[in-house]
Amino acid sequence: MNSIRNQPELRDIGEGARRQYIDARSLFTALEETERQSSKYRGGMYWKKHARTGIEYLMRTQPDNSQTSLGPRSPETETIYERFTAGKGEHESRLQDLKAEMEVQQRVNRALEVGRAPQLLVDILTVFGRANISDHFRVVGTHALYAYEAAAGVRIERRAALETRDVDLLWAIGRKIKFQTRLKHSATSLIGLLRKVDKTFQVREDQRHTAVNSKGFEVDIIRPFVPEDEQVVPKENPSKMTDSEDDLVAIKASMGNILQGAAPFDAVVISTAGRMARMHTIVPLEFVRVKRWLAESPERDIMKRGRDALQADIIEKLVQEYLPHLALPKATVPPP
Repeated sequence: MNSIRNQPELRDIGEGARRQYIDARSLFTALEETERQSSKYRGGMYWKKHARTGIEYLMRTQPDNSQTSLGPRSPETETIYERFTAGKGEHESRLQDLKAEMEVQQRVNRALEVGRAPQLLVDILTVFGRANISDHFRVVGTHALYAYEAAAGVRIERRAALETRDVDLLWAIGRKIKFQTRLKHSATSLIGLLRKVDKTFQVREDQRHTAVNSKGFEVDIIRPFVPEDEQVVPKENPSKMTDSEDDLVAIKASMGNILQGAAPFDAVVISTAGRMARMHTIVPLEFVRVKRWLAESPERDIMKRGRDALQADIIEKLVQEYLPHLALPKATVPPP
């Protein structure tokens, strides 16, 4: 065991794949920024004549068919209309061009085997991004390794470190209202979003913080402890994510507060099919510290301790050899 732990294996992806990753990531970030600007151009504008007075008013429409009057026709509202129409046309043209180029980059990613993150994981991250809730979650389990190896330009060779049938998502419960508002704009629930990726996802009745698909892949939603947990009769269940009775809930995790307090880290990950998504997680050495503590905790499932230690060794070496700027003074993670 010790000889294996002391020799974690990392393989450089090579200059060709590294250059392709950098180019594809640059395009991806440009597309991200353009898609973020899309909110300014959702819906449309048109002139509506009042039936009684005959005065024309500039109307702003939204995707949910709601309408707002911006005032009667005037030089000011005509300028607003012209700028919106021109801006929306330019935006849509740019978005179309970027998406077309992204399809090309995806094919090159696949041909050069630049990425290897599971496609289902990338699809989930993509759907969360489109719903504008990706920054409300951190990938904190084994799948975070794909962000670290992408940032370092390496492959983790020990498959035992990567093997898992679930993804752990830490929910930022402190931003609950904003999270719920964004989901309402998407007119769906969290389980509804997951079903856009795979229609077979269902909430497990025996553990409602878990969604599982027909192939047994699970999405677990965890959260830190909050003051409401100490109330005998809390005013509101802090685990409840949305108003939907059929939606997922978040379960308190023993390491939730430590993970929530860790410095953030994100990276663009690429699937085996060449598709791209941004993953939010924690800085690598915070991950190492948490895994070290878990590996030594008597309360940890003994079947998982070996993998915890292996992952900690691998990521520590990855930082030392490929991401030295992320190195931090060593510290011991206190028990939760």
